[in-house]
Amino acid sequence: MLTTSLLLSTLIGFSQINFYKFAVGVGLGTNISYADVRENSQGYSGHITADYNLTPFLTAGLEIQAGQIRGGNIITNPHNRQFKNNYKGFSLNGRVALGQFVGYYRQSFLSAIKGLYVGVGLGAISNNMAYVVRYKPNTQTTNPPLGYKFPGEDKSVNLLMPLNLGMNFYFKDRDDQLRYIININYQGNLTFGEGLDGYNDPMAKFENDAPDMYTVFSVGFKYNFGPVGISKRIFEIN
Repeated sequence: MLTTSLLLSTLIGFSQINFYKFAVGVGLGTNISYADVRENSQGYSGHITADYNLTPFLTAGLEIQAGQIRGGNIITNPHNRQFKNNYKGFSLNGRVALGQFVGYYRQSFLSAIKGLYVGVGLGAISNNMAYVVRYKPNTQTTNPPLGYKFPGEDKSVNLLMPLNLGMNFYFKDRDDQLRYIININYQGNLTFGEGLDGYNDPMAKFENDAPDMYTVFSVGFKYNFGPVGISKRIFEIN
């Protein structure tokens, strides 16, 4: 009787999710730089992605990002510094969403947030200064002939580590498959080097004790396609 009661009180159910193995995506957003030059630091970014879906909620892929990172103002900056970096970034990354771990079947709240994800990657950023104040204005007398030259490179490549936090909203096609994804993403990018703003300032003269980084807030669209995989979930029905 006890065994029968336990079986009646808790039933084990199975759900099956069909999903496409590949996805491509595009997105646009704004970026903010956190480098040696802080003022006027908002720019723009765009990206394309190619992902392999291990499950509906676990992906590995490639991201190519480009845009302009800005900072400083030649007039208002204390050292008259300013830069505009037409950059390109490349990274391999992985992302895992909440739906990978929770049983959201018949749970409206968990189902609504099943696309909440975190991710990390590793890649490189190519820095190309479209504009940079390389010589400090009004210092030609003390540092002839062009004035004091700010140390740094107009072009460089640095190691890049993107950290992602975002939400995927899933939409099915007419065949009831998870075909489309609307994506909202916040990305923090750590760069290892001094190329992001074009300035490699000596610590004795400038505050330069933290790695350069930038963040990107973006909205994107992904299209799933290719072979269909099957993800089976186990849940309890009380």
